[in-house]
Amino acid sequence: MIPAIFGCSGPKLTADERAFFREADPAGYILFGRNCENPEQLRALTDDLRSIHGRDRLLVSIDQEGGRVARLRPPHWSPYPAGEAFDLLYRVAPASAIEAARANAHAMALELSAMGITVDYHPPLDVRQEGAHDVIGDRSLGSDPMQVAAIGRAIIEGLASGGVAGCIKHMPGHGRTTTDTHKEMPTVQASAEELESDLAPFRALNNAPIGMTGHLLFPVWDADNPATLSETIIGDVIRGEIGFDGLLLTDDIDMEALEGTIPERSVRAHEAGCDIILNCWAKMDDMQGICEVLPSMSGETGERLDRALSDTRVAPAMAEEQAELLAKRDALLAIAGEAV
Repeated sequence: MIPAIFGCSGPKLTADERAFFREADPAGYILFGRNCENPEQLRALTDDLRSIHGRDRLLVSIDQEGGRVARLRPPHWSPYPAGEAFDLLYRVAPASAIEAARANAHAMALELSAMGITVDYHPPLDVRQEGAHDVIGDRSLGSDPMQVAAIGRAIIEGLASGGVAGCIKHMPGHGRTTTDTHKEMPTVQASAEELESDLAPFRALNNAPIGMTGHLLFPVWDADNPATLSETIIGDVIRGEIGFDGLLLTDDIDMEALEGTIPERSVRAHEAGCDIILNCWAKMDDMQGICEVLPSMSGETGERLDRALSDTRVAPAMAEEQAELLAKRDALLAIAGEAV
């Protein structure tokens, strides 16, 4: 098995993709809007991916946070709020915010599971900082580390209740950046003491099944390599200070924050300590190049992958309780509006 997650080019697999995926045997797949036309089509696509590998517990993933980061949207799928909605509620009713976040994530997971999706890259545990770039912005669960951890834990639990594994991101913290990693490399000029607040939510949720690195430079830890490519940050900070021992993914290896060819970046990230390389854009040359340079998945990574997927499940159809969960969420979120 190749320690990589690949994208698909459209709503159906091409003959070339099917043949390549069968031979390459990647760890899993990531879906985008280009892959999601309607529920029947999407479930057929994820069933097709499973048929290639014969693994019921296949890693089929998506970015479905809510708000502006949502690959599944109305009219075919339910709307979900951005993280800021739970932040605002927490300020007036913490217990209600936690329960609303859990109900929201549970409802989301029921929808994802019915689509054959087993992993959601959610929640972001990036602590919001005043003056930072809005690449995180309203996606953040708050500016208080323990609040972010409390809401994040509720999201992880809600997703798990619906048979979906969550993913904490973007380690070791994306809340201070002044630039967008999709476009350029951010440098976080903060001391180790200041960064303690960024690490705190990840440390509190270090038993999450899956985690994701960020393409950010932290000179206090490594002046030359961003977190995704830094053996020091992955070994000493993510695995060490945070204590995360789950499946560690890169953020999209295609982002413009990184330099070099996609295969070169992939090798560097793998050698630095990332378990899995995330490659989103379904470019056949890049995917083939990754397969040519990466070794087969190690036993340790395989064990982490198995643990991450151990409680996931694919539902035969949408659960009837989803509507009840969404109604519960909306009633709780209304408390913040009434408080204002």
